[in-house]
This record gives sequence, structure tokens and C-alpha cells, in this order.
Amino acid sequence: MKLKEAWETREKWNKDYFIPSYDREMVKKNTNNAPVWLHFGAGNIFRAFIAAAMDTLLEQGLSDRGIIVCEDYDKELVNRVYAPYDCISLMVTLRSDGKINKRVIGSVTEAVTDTERMKKLVQMPSVQLISFTITEKGYQGPLMRKMAELCLERYHGGAWPIALVSMDNCAHNGELLSSAVRMQAQRLVEEGKAEQGFLDYLEDESKVSFPWTMIDKITPRPDETVKELLESEGFENVEQIITSCNTYTAPFVNAEETEYLVIEDKFPNGRPNLEAAGVLFADKEIVDKTEKMKVGTCLNPLHTALAVFGCLLGYETIHAEMEDPQLKKLVCELGYKEGMPVVVNPGIIQPEQFLKDVLEKRLPNPFMPDSPYRIATDTSQKIPVRFGHTLQAYSKSSTLEVKELKMIPLVFAGWLRYLIGVDDQGAEFTRSSDPRLEALTEQMKGIELGKEIEGEQGIDLILQDQSIFGIDLYQTGLADKVKVMFKEMAREKGAVRKVLQKYCI
Repeated sequence: MKLKEAWETREKWNKDYFIPSYDREMVKKNTNNAPVWLHFGAGNIFRAFIAAAMDTLLEQGLSDRGIIVCEDYDKELVNRVYAPYDCISLMVTLRSDGKINKRVIGSVTEAVTDTERMKKLVQMPSVQLISFTITEKGYQGPLMRKMAELCLERYHGGAWPIALVSMDNCAHNGELLSSAVRMQAQRLVEEGKAEQGFLDYLEDESKVSFPWTMIDKITPRPDETVKELLESEGFENVEQIITSCNTYTAPFVNAEETEYLVIEDKFPNGRPNLEAAGVLFADKEIVDKTEKMKVGTCLNPLHTALAVFGCLLGYETIHAEMEDPQLKKLVCELGYKEGMPVVVNPGIIQPEQFLKDVLEKRLPNPFMPDSPYRIATDTSQKIPVRFGHTLQAYSKSSTLEVKELKMIPLVFAGWLRYLIGVDDQGAEFTRSSDPRLEALTEQMKGIELGKEIEGEQGIDLILQDQSIFGIDLYQTGLADKVKVMFKEMAREKGAVRKVLQKYCI
């Protein structure tokens, strides 16, 4: 069974594989002639969620055009994952009940790395939206310059309306994208490459919008067990790939069944009927509340806690950590006891049920091979978003005491312990990539497991850094508690486990 031949050989495929019935060649032709959706970021979350949603519309007859994916950062993805398979992929859904759903996804009709092709596409009046899954770092990178230049092409081509939609897992993503594109557009004007009318075009929401979104779907790296299962069933395209940009991918994508995408309904040129694929549309305020609920309370802080301690304790998967009584106690109290009192109910999704599903269904899913090392990536960038709003809410509250928090400072102490780069058994481990890792390592210099901590200036500088915690931990009174917990963890081999047993009872 080969991906590229899926539509032509459907009768030869295992009945457990779903192959859509729509005419893909016609969809490709329609999309080429009048595209409606361009997407930047060809990674796993795009194929597992966004492309799959569009595939649902095609199968239901609610659209006759697919998505054109553009990749400017990791072009190797296109050359190795898209081009050899005619942009078709296999979606493997790993359900918590042990069942596995396998679906061929054909909604991506073209994968583009060429800038001139991108310019031609973005000038087409039919394009309704350009979406992004480029990670938060992408909004400070060279792609934003290119996006400003592409928007200039659309402006000169007719000033057609368009929605630029960030679908990245970061706070106020629409605002982040808007600021980045407009800043680069201002530079184009200052360089004499664009006129004032272009800036007016970007500021006019009837022409260009930047909807906010909240996205949630756990999409780990391709798993070896899934690969072996597919091979045993005769599926041939199972090559596991690590690109030169350190992207882990394969012709198949494995992911959990649970997924949420909430989008601010602001599309000046219209949009696909994504409600039929389970996407929720709302106003900006509800999207913001939903994002804060997930990122600041019900999922992401729990992920960070498990990532940090998983690396220290030698766990390879998140679901295995949920069988650890101390770690389970940690995340349950983190969510229910410390996060839920300050969560804002968005109405569109109930926080209590969302958190219950996370703790009882999603994180413990034994068929989801997600790794603490993957989640620990860029932790210094995640902490202010995942914990900062909660700390600020406590500080402003007249009924809640920030000094009474126990699990949040325990996570911070665990992260400091993680920065030493030595696990609880005294063995060195490779810390996940982080743009501030080098600087943080320098600040932690001289601190070693089992040795008396002589100088604390580096730790103090970290704990008062509002860019990391979203608040000065000394002003809140939490810094001393974090330092005590950290020192306890750094005392000797096995101390991390002893500290968890002390506080997570």
C-alpha cells in the first residue's frame, strides 16, 4: 500500500484504512485555478489537524478546493515528506481506548518553497486566508519580512481582502502576527519599497484581518511502534525522517483524538465552512478566554511540569509519568487546586470538563507516545504564558494568597534543577533546545549536584526575571520558597524524588 497510489489502488488497501471518495484530481485542478487557502508551516500539527479538517469538508462535498502549503524555513520537509507522495499523508489517530483510526489525507494539493510561486498565489483574488503553524519563534524570524512582501504583492495586485490566521499555540497569536507583519511593512515603507497606502491597507480590517485562535491537539513525533504496526499491515511509506532543521517527521502522522480549534470569526474575503469539521467560531473575547483557560490552567502548565520532572526522573513518555503517584498528584493539584480558582470560563468550552479530560483521558493515554523531552523545548519562553497569568491573578486577588501556592513553585524549582543538566541519578542528559539555554546555563554556572551552593546571584537573577515568570518572584514572596525547594533537589542523588514525596502527598 503506497500513499501516492491511494486513490488508484483503494480496492487493494486494508479495510481499516479510510480513503476519501472525492475526486482528488479535480480538487487539485480547482485549487490551482482558484485557491482559497494557503498555509505556512508544513509540520505535523498542520497535517494532523488543519489539513485533516479541510479533508473532511472535501469528503462531505462542502468544498471543491484544498490547501496549498508553503514552507520557507524547513524546505527539506517538502522535498522528503510532500513531493515523493504527491502531498498525500496518512493520519493515524491513537485513541485512549486502544483503537487506532487510519485515514489517508489528500486535501493538500501543492507544497511550495519557491518565492515566485508564492507571489503568484498570494495575488489571486480567490484566496480567503493564509494560516500559520510556525511556532512562536517564527514570528521573530525572516518569514515575517517575506509575509510583508507577499502582502505588498497582494496590495499591488488589487488590494484584495485576506485573513492572516495564526494557528500557533501562543497567547494572543493574532496580535503577535499582526504586529510582526506591520512592523516589517513599516520597514518596507522606510526603505522606499512600499507606499503609505500599503500600511493603510494592512490597518483596514475590512481588507486585512488577523483573527485570534486557540488550537489544541497533541501531535508527538512519529512513533516507532506505529511505524512497525503500519509495516505489518503492508503500508510501505513509513520512513522516519529527521531534517537538517531537526524536524522529526514521516509520511504518516500520529496524534491523539481530542482536538480543539477556536477561531475569531473575522474573514473579510469569506472562509471555508470549517464548522462542519468541528472548528468553533467566536468573538475575540471568547477566543482569548479559551486560550487562557488552556494555556494558563488546564493543559500547558501540566505539560511543563511533566516535561521538567520527566527529564529529571528518566521517563520517556508522558503517559508513564501519569502512573507515578507523586507526579499525578502534582499535576492534579496544579490544575484543580491552584489553577482552577483563577480560571475564566469562556462558555464555549467548560474548564472543569476540559481539565478532567486532560487528567483522566489525554495525558494518561498509553497509546500516545509523547515525550517529556519534546515538551521541554523552549521552556523559558513557555513559562511566562503558562504560569504568569495565574501568578498575576493571585497577586491581584483579595481572597487568594500567592504565598500559599505549593505546586507552581515546585515546578519552578524543578526547572532550575533541570538546568543543571544532570538527572536524579547523577547522570548527564541532553537538555531540549531553548533560545535562552546558553544564558541560563551561565547563570547556573558553578552549581553542581551534591555540592554546597556557594553563590546564589545567578539564581536570584533568574527568579526576578519577569520575562521568564511574567512577574518578579521576589515581589510575590515566592522566590525564597523556590530556592528552598531547589536546594533540596540539588542536595544529593535521589533528592528530586524525595522532594516530590515530601510535597506531593
